[in-house]
Amino acid sequence: MSDYYTSILILSWLALLTLCILVWENNRIRKSDKWIFYLTYALIAVSSLAEWMGLKLSGNEDIPGEFLRFVKMLDYILTPLAGGAIIGQIKIRNRWHKSLAVIICINTVFQIVSAFTGWMVKLDDSNNYSHGSLYFIYVIMYVMILSIVIIEFIIYGRNFSKHNRKSLYAIMVLMLTGIGIQEVLGGEHRTAYFTLTLAAAMIFIHYCECCQLQQDERIKEQQIAITTDPLTNVMSRYAYSHTMKKYYDAGSVPDDFAIFLIDINGLKQVNDNLSHEAGDELICGAADCIVKSFNEKDKVFRIGGDEFVVFTHMNRQEAELANEKLIKRTSEWKGKKVDSLSVSSGFALAGEHPGLMPEELTREADAEMYIAKTAYYRQKGIDRQIR
Repeated sequence: MSDYYTSILILSWLALLTLCILVWENNRIRKSDKWIFYLTYALIAVSSLAEWMGLKLSGNEDIPGEFLRFVKMLDYILTPLAGGAIIGQIKIRNRWHKSLAVIICINTVFQIVSAFTGWMVKLDDSNNYSHGSLYFIYVIMYVMILSIVIIEFIIYGRNFSKHNRKSLYAIMVLMLTGIGIQEVLGGEHRTAYFTLTLAAAMIFIHYCECCQLQQDERIKEQQIAITTDPLTNVMSRYAYSHTMKKYYDAGSVPDDFAIFLIDINGLKQVNDNLSHEAGDELICGAADCIVKSFNEKDKVFRIGGDEFVVFTHMNRQEAELANEKLIKRTSEWKGKKVDSLSVSSGFALAGEHPGLMPEELTREADAEMYIAKTAYYRQKGIDRQIR
């Protein structure tokens, strides 16, 4: 059995060395975080070596009994430490983590004292070791450590989606099963360290997956940040340019494609006479009215201070109804700092301008909007440059 176990441990040590190399090569793991992985793998390797030496030296009368007690002391100290290091990999800090550290420290002191008293290890005349009279204390502390490991895994798992949580719990079950088989069946069933090695490898895989998910989330947040106007939450000028490029790459637009160009009337006067906060309220109010006047699938962009563009799919009758709805909604709007809102709008339909691309349709819509704006200032009796 010992030769077979030796082979298993050699493969486990090689696996741990490979894990160290994988951690060293992984650029997603910060250098300051890599030490906990190295420490975990080193503890598993050294503690498994101590257990292996205990098995090899047991019954060897040429070896001093004190040395065998020292080896078993290392085994009983490092095994809980390896479990604690596994928890260290998931980087969770709470009262359970503190309790785990206290129990490990108590166990360490107890094992050191036991090495001189024989509380943990008894040796017969042939230098065979067996459990001492106070071995049950180690068992109690070992069970407490495993219980805390389970609790910490469950707490940590709450940070992830159900999919990631299930894999994390599966790793926990694997680790506990391997340890349980050895502790309950004993004898030739030396499965604890092999299972710890497997669990360490799977936690590394889980960690890398989580790093990738976090990176994907950051990219998604950055994309939202650059494609969303921060003031109004409609789509940004960048998103407008990106969408225009898509249409140009496609080489054409659908026949029912329509573009609205909408401009706020009198924004400069509001900024000058009231405040820029009032102007921002006016801009946000206009954006809200525009969004509510069109369909959810339509794309609303803010391309300038008071200019908005809408990409939609409509015929002329639908476009006129949408425009009327917009004018009515803005005329009914009231803000906290500004009493009224007025916009001028124009639209252009791809079906009425065959062959034109979005940029050219935007110019057509802009011309229509300019006519509406001129009419607005004439009606208000404002003789000034159109703004």
